[in-house]
Amino acid sequence: MAKVGIVMGSDSDMPVMAKAAEILDKLGIDYEMTIISAHREPDVFFDWAKAAEDKGFKVIIAGAGKAAHLPGMCAAIFPMPVIGIPMKTSDLGGVDSLYSIVQMPSGIPVATVAINGGANAGILAAKILATSDVELLAKLKEYSESLKNDVVKKAEKLEQVGYKEYLAQMK
Repeated sequence: MAKVGIVMGSDSDMPVMAKAAEILDKLGIDYEMTIISAHREPDVFFDWAKAAEDKGFKVIIAGAGKAAHLPGMCAAIFPMPVIGIPMKTSDLGGVDSLYSIVQMPSGIPVATVAINGGANAGILAAKILATSDVELLAKLKEYSESLKNDVVKKAEKLEQVGYKEYLAQMK
């Protein structure tokens, strides 16, 4: 049974939302992903959001751009955590989406990650689930350790080859 619902308002959001899914895959967390426009098909959205708890979702990750109502509407209906991902937009660079998601009224919180922050949304969902799952917590600790090790390896390489060669190898 899927523990995380991933919903986006448009297929143009897929590259960002896929980053959340990749993290969940890496950590072995089941999820269900769909595209629903809260504005263009509100009846479909309401049915999906109302059924989310019965489907076994413990967290919803919702990505949206511009007016970005999808995460807030999920939070208004779904009784458990909702993580909003503001999408970068061509009009205002995603600041419109960010403000829309982060400025929720009292009583309807949406945890909000950075603009296009799909990976962090996946990690945050995993951390929420790990509060009651010791195996997942161990996987998250391993993941954090691998991030640390990646930085250490990069620092060692920089020390070995110098910054000019390091930059050249990055290109």
